[in-house]
Amino acid sequence: MSKLQEDRRIDPRIKAALGAFPTLAQSDVRSRDELLAEANQPHAIAQREQMTKLFDLMDNEQIASSAGLSVATHEFRSAPDGNTVKVQLIRPESREPLPCVYYIHGGGMQVMSCFDGMYRAWGRIIAAQGVAVAMVDFRNALTPSSAPEVAPFPAGLHDCVSGVKWLHENAARLGVDPARP
Repeated sequence: MSKLQEDRRIDPRIKAALGAFPTLAQSDVRSRDELLAEANQPHAIAQREQMTKLFDLMDNEQIASSAGLSVATHEFRSAPDGNTVKVQLIRPESREPLPCVYYIHGGGMQVMSCFDGMYRAWGRIIAAQGVAVAMVDFRNALTPSSAPEVAPFPAGLHDCVSGVKWLHENAARLGVDPARP
């Protein structure tokens, strides 16, 4: 039995859902180069593809309706590196200035993308509550997001901070009210 299954603090429904995920076994590594090499082995790539398919199952109209929402992808330049970063902006279709949730996707700044199915769904669920949602797709340290470059920490953090600044600078154009919490 895994440690997850033995942990009494975790709700049984969450255990069942997490039990459907493939095990991501990794060997011990001594350097970032070894970790990158491990992440690019055929078995690791196959596991990521399997995870992506599972996450994409969560992106459907029954879970997260797109009715009344607009979804747009924008790009900006991150500082200090000057790389291009994508932001997915999901909001109600009205042009009324709205408060905005700045969403940084999970994955430990190592893996995943805001364009993965479960994050697309979560963005729509949040936006359906009457707010804009800006989802930054920062550079990961281990596997590519929508940005093909992988870079060690703090590159992803720089992208996230640059995204907040970009959002604030472009708030009026994007229909975001930076003064509203």
